[in-house]
Amino acid sequence: MRQRYIFTYIVLVAIQIVFVGLLNLSQYVVICFLPVMILSLPITHGTPRLLLIAFCTGLAVDFFTNGVLGLSVCALLPVAFCRNSLIRLVFGSELLSRQEDISIHKQGPVKVLLAILLANLIFFLIYIPVDCAGTRPAGFMVLRMLISVVLSTAVSYYVAGLLAPREADRWR
Repeated sequence: MRQRYIFTYIVLVAIQIVFVGLLNLSQYVVICFLPVMILSLPITHGTPRLLLIAFCTGLAVDFFTNGVLGLSVCALLPVAFCRNSLIRLVFGSELLSRQEDISIHKQGPVKVLLAILLANLIFFLIYIPVDCAGTRPAGFMVLRMLISVVLSTAVSYYVAGLLAPREADRWR
């Protein structure tokens, strides 16, 4: 199961790089599913490991795209730092105490969608202002943030299904 998860994670990072680098839809839209990838990491990972994975993931995306080096890192690290608090808020503390990974089938689609929405909101509250760096008006940034959060949440829900542990894999 671990090898399948690592392979899926690396493939999704590559797909994110293609999304950012080649599929620039509009100046108003940023589709990013990196926050859900951090949210879906195994619960057994502590905060220091989450921060390291978030740093490496964000740096890889920034390095292989035309973006500013460190922009994704800057926005992804707070998601990793707040992940356990976000899980407690949405799913309750028993998920952490049982060390059960996030799954749409076990926690339900509404709770998982809410967690994804909050993780994307944390990400884009930092990403959009830093990306615009005072060169865009506030109305533009708010519109860009709303569109990006909605579209990224829709894409991230699908990605969460790909990263969720499967029951058949647990017994291998």
